[in-house]
Amino acid sequence: MINKYMLPNLRNEKRLWRRDFKRIAGLDESGRGPLAGPVTAAAVIIRSAKLKTQNSKFKNIFKEIKDSKKLNSKKREKIYKILTNHPQIEWGIGRVSEKVIDKINILEATKLAMKKAVRKLKRKPDFLILDGNFKINIKIPQKSIKRADEKVFSCSCASIIAKVYRDRIMRRYHKKYPQYGFEKHKGYPTKLHLKMLKKYGSCKIHRKSFRPVIKYQISKIKNKKHKSKIKNLH
Repeated sequence: MINKYMLPNLRNEKRLWRRDFKRIAGLDESGRGPLAGPVTAAAVIIRSAKLKTQNSKFKNIFKEIKDSKKLNSKKREKIYKILTNHPQIEWGIGRVSEKVIDKINILEATKLAMKKAVRKLKRKPDFLILDGNFKINIKIPQKSIKRADEKVFSCSCASIIAKVYRDRIMRRYHKKYPQYGFEKHKGYPTKLHLKMLKKYGSCKIHRKSFRPVIKYQISKIKNKKHKSKIKNLH
């Protein structure tokens, strides 16, 4: 039997509904840790506590929603389709490029992606619940909750939408830069990614301000200079 208190739930949303906040948006991001690609964020508004679905595999959607990191990619994709087409769910996506991340740092880029996601909603929310320990510079009442993607239903939904949206972007980038294996690691610093980064250096979508990228870029430049010296000696 599934313990409902171990799953994300609507207790925070219900508490705010009782305080007459009708449009409560849960926010989460995807892509703070990768060395390449954008950071994305999603804002999700649940309009009703009763979320029914016609999909026979997900009759009780509450039992399926979890922090995106706890779901495999196949299940995330299925849930993403249900969430983004559900009549009782409103959502918006924000995206901030690797170039902007390098200019303003990843934390500020995350906040910016969240602001963009909120602005993509059809109407302004009354209240925001953020996953994390920071707030965003926007004139809407808000509350930050650590690990909200594991506890707050709307934030868990946001984590899935943001993750699937970003993964799709990285799969498209893989077609442009196939040597890095972006379709496998989505830009995260895996052994494969670091190996390819060491071999090829960075590409246009790498975050040039991140230490491993700087390290391997310097290493690549040194190797080129060394090879050039050897050539000149011959």
